Amino acid sequence: DMIISVIAVLLIIEATRRLAGPVMISLATFFLLYAYFGKYFPSFMAHPGLTIKRIAVFQWLGTEGILGTPIQVSSTFIFLFMLFASFLKKSGVGDWMTEIAVGLTGGAIGGPAKAAVVASAAQGTVSGSSVANTVGTGSVTIPLMKSIGYRPAFAGAVEAAASTGGQLMPPIMGAAAFIMSEFLNIPYGTIALAAAIPAVLYFTGIFITVHLEAKKAGLLGLPKDKLPNWKQLLKRKWFLAAPIFGIIYLLVSGYTPMLAAFYAIILCIAASMILKETRMSIKDIISALEEGAKSALPVVAACATAGIIVGIVTLTGLGMKMSGGLVKLAGGNIYLTMFFTMIGSLILGMGVPTTANYIIQATVSAPALMTLGVPPLAAHLFVFYFGIVADITPPVALAAFAGAGIAQSDPMKTGVEAFKLGFAAYLVPYIFALNPILVLINLEGLSTPLFILRVIFALATALVGMLCIG
Repeated sequence: DMIISVIAVLLIIEATRRLAGPVMISLATFFLLYAYFGKYFPSFMAHPGLTIKRIAVFQWLGTEGILGTPIQVSSTFIFLFMLFASFLKKSGVGDWMTEIAVGLTGGAIGGPAKAAVVASAAQGTVSGSSVANTVGTGSVTIPLMKSIGYRPAFAGAVEAAASTGGQLMPPIMGAAAFIMSEFLNIPYGTIALAAAIPAVLYFTGIFITVHLEAKKAGLLGLPKDKLPNWKQLLKRKWFLAAPIFGIIYLLVSGYTPMLAAFYAIILCIAASMILKETRMSIKDIISALEEGAKSALPVVAACATAGIIVGIVTLTGLGMKMSGGLVKLAGGNIYLTMFFTMIGSLILGMGVPTTANYIIQATVSAPALMTLGVPPLAAHLFVFYFGIVADITPPVALAAFAGAGIAQSDPMKTGVEAFKLGFAAYLVPYIFALNPILVLINLEGLSTPLFILRVIFALATALVGMLCIG
């Protein structure tokens, strides 16, 4: 058992090194060393130390290590949604959504940039990957933005910031939201509903900034003859919306995310068959399955390695010690605790995928916020948000680097622009952690009409804040 467990742990670390890079395995290695050399660690982190046999067997044969919640969710929900994203791309639904967004907003002041925001919000509801979303919609929107005079770095940044927000956008948020559902033992629909107002604030903040930048630079929209005819697109290919509305309906109706994704894939294939130009051949279907499986591999490897970290946190009791230690370090100050949690999430996010980042922070930091009175859902959404916006936070802003590649701009300049554009996202989590009414938590037990009024008031004042930041 011990030999097999050691081999399994080493193979998973090697697979992650190939697929998810060195930062993730460095973290896992640190935690494994921490489990063994625990007595040499300072202060609240110290523990008696565990044997190699205990560490390895717990990791591989237990249900709280490698084969724990992260890998279980990645092999069910996440895998199916990545397959769904692959089918959307192959069937032409993704391109159709982008063209409609360009047709709707492309003629306005700074239209193509607004199209990028709208298209990325729409694509984000079904994609769940900042980088994939940036590349997918950016290949259309970034050249359009540059064509009307936006600076290349700004064009790349708009797409990156909007695409990163896609993971915050219900009804289908990033993969970590499904894990949150398991961690908190609440329906996924409740999490999606709670995230709706913060997502609106995020995209409103970007939309306002884009509009004001266009006014400042005197940029006009695309000429009418260059705009896609969105009415024609809707009239001719309206049936391509079937998988999107289908999956929303199924999730709202209480179907499990797995079943909803499965039926949405079937709908995607069926919708593509109606017109000859969108029809998926057997080869296309096999290619979509292959691409979906390949795109899932880095997430699967990261989730398995995150399982190693979660296993050590559980085995050594570090989770409870760390949350207590953070509170101690912050002197019980909720603002400092939130700030330390934010910094931790952003640093982790430089090299760790969003899903793995959320799992680690939900295990280590969220309990510290909950200790200080932040409701569990708000605390978990707090670490979830900062894990996501790490993708537009320099020095390692992966989504911004992807946008810079298409815009042919300096990656670091694009990263800084994306950070400025997405600045609202750095404030929104603080707002809903301190005022949970924005994530629809009724702490005061208000009657429904009064609660709705309070939500509207909180949303209105937050939107004024977004405008002022812009």
